Amino acid sequence: MGTMEKALAAQIRRTKINSAIIGTIAVAGLLPVAVLAPNVLGALGKTSFLTQRKRRMQKSFTRLVQAGYIALETEGSSKRARLTKKGEWFAARIGAGTLIPKKPRRWDGKWRMLVFDIPETRKKSRAQLRLTLTGLGFRRLQDSVWVYPYDCEDFITVLKLDMKMGKDVLYIIADRIKNDKALRAHFNLG
Repeated sequence: MGTMEKALAAQIRRTKINSAIIGTIAVAGLLPVAVLAPNVLGALGKTSFLTQRKRRMQKSFTRLVQAGYIALETEGSSKRARLTKKGEWFAARIGAGTLIPKKPRRWDGKWRMLVFDIPETRKKSRAQLRLTLTGLGFRRLQDSVWVYPYDCEDFITVLKLDMKMGKDVLYIIADRIKNDKALRAHFNLG
């Protein structure tokens, strides 16, 4: 497995863990932090890598708190986790399944293009964006130009907000791309 595939697999694992944490808190409301780990691990399934998963879950939980998705409240001697407005919005998007672009029955004949110009100072964010686009099935036309045949504007909006890339990323809907035979073949569009 190459380094890009390993990075993509790690990103997918992180996303599943984050979704499980947010989903668990969304269902339970306020949740004692001590109770969180068994619930999330149960949602992820039991494996022989339970301690490794627990560490990943704890890291993801800390990241979600730092990113503002989860707030910790102290009640007496115990701490409880609750979703912030940002976390509630994210949980609603996960529950509705709207974060992942859906493939409609028929293609509308329009190409969705993502063009970005992310400065060198944010090259980690740029690499993360490329991995995300690859994982979703986008096709690269040039280094910073990616194509997808289906509506994905909502996902791109959330992605831009989450990665804080508002002005650096443009979403374009194009009627045609010259010599798009390879793209049509890649996406099985006939």
